Amino acid sequence: MQTPTTRSQPTAVKLFLAILTVALFYNAVQAAPEIPGPPQKRPIAITNATIHLVSKPAVKNATILFENGRIRSAGSDLELPPGTQIIDGTAKHVYPGLFNTDGILGLTEINAVRSTDDTAEVGQINSNVRVEVAVNPDSELIPVTRSGGVLLNLTTPQGGLISGTSAVLQLDGWTTEDLTLKAAAAMHMRWPSLSEVNDHNDHEKDSEKYGEQVHRIEQTFDKAAVYDLARSANPELPVDLRWESMRGVLSGNIPLIVTASRVAQIQSAVAFASHRNLTLIIYDGYDAAECAELLRMQKVPVIVSGTYRLPLRRHSPYDHAFTLPERLRKAKVKFCIAGSARFDAANIRNLPYHAAMAAAFGLPINEALRAITLAPAEILGVDHRVGSLDPGKDATLIIADGDIFDTATNVVEAYVQGRKVDLSDRHKRLYRKYQARQEQTK
Repeated sequence: MQTPTTRSQPTAVKLFLAILTVALFYNAVQAAPEIPGPPQKRPIAITNATIHLVSKPAVKNATILFENGRIRSAGSDLELPPGTQIIDGTAKHVYPGLFNTDGILGLTEINAVRSTDDTAEVGQINSNVRVEVAVNPDSELIPVTRSGGVLLNLTTPQGGLISGTSAVLQLDGWTTEDLTLKAAAAMHMRWPSLSEVNDHNDHEKDSEKYGEQVHRIEQTFDKAAVYDLARSANPELPVDLRWESMRGVLSGNIPLIVTASRVAQIQSAVAFASHRNLTLIIYDGYDAAECAELLRMQKVPVIVSGTYRLPLRRHSPYDHAFTLPERLRKAKVKFCIAGSARFDAANIRNLPYHAAMAAAFGLPINEALRAITLAPAEILGVDHRVGSLDPGKDATLIIADGDIFDTATNVVEAYVQGRKVDLSDRHKRLYRKYQARQEQTK
């Protein structure tokens, strides 16, 4: 008689081979067919276009010249070097690549399919998580996002109290290394709220749960600080990745992005960061305008998590989220706008319309554009590379056939570090497919 172990070995091998086959098949069918652009080989000039520099007023009927992946000059009557490829931009608009500052792009494919979701790790403290190693450069959602003009994204980890570090991605490349513009861009943490633990029948128990979560955060940073002191004193000590990843946060070199929406959360997060001399960024910030004086004094910027959202309270004005960017601007609080929403990885392409909604409710149009280009680059410390069309910066830009805030506008060409981007995507392929079907059935 065969032992159970002997009988189970062939079964285990068959199961492993079956899983491997499914995984290989899944990767094959999910990989986006768009080919990353080759390195720029000669100078390119876009002429007769409206150039939206962002750092300065837009220039009409102007030329922008880029070479070796960098912007060389922008303006009128430029002298072009020999061999320059000239693109006629008549009636076109040139913008910096739009920059989304939140989302799980590259970490998920289909929200309802667990095997395609790599957004969160198990547990409450995951400071050692680094999203750039998990990003799928062949995601079908990346080309879809590029078609909306979004060429840069802060891909963020989710879940727990401390989720890990995010990365600024440029949305063209063969590998995760090609995509990563800045790794460990920020550490992400969620500040607890009584509203999240409230079970509507035991307020004392709710307060206790809230206190436990805050204590867990305090304890984590205390342990990280002790580890940092020990490693500074003796670099030969064994490395613990959980605490090693937090050393940059403790020194202020890596910002801490804290998800906080309500007044109490924002105030608590600011007090916590101020006490520990951390570089703080508030994400969400639904009540940020009510904390404007505190945020301005502490020089804490806000990432507004989209304008297409419902009021959190029954008594809030219907346009509370729409007017938040303008209220922050008036209060002189630094901010940018993200395109977060339900199924956010698929909807990041709608980023310009979040800014357009803010413009419709009072935010000056130039500030709305800045909120999705230069402002996020400044907040995340990559404004020396991207965010505007200044000479010396990466030639990461888009050419549109109209105002980027107009839903009828199409992005007709895009470049990432001077590499021409393939703007086809799954949506366009399906459109062509069913258009052909309609023509065939006439």
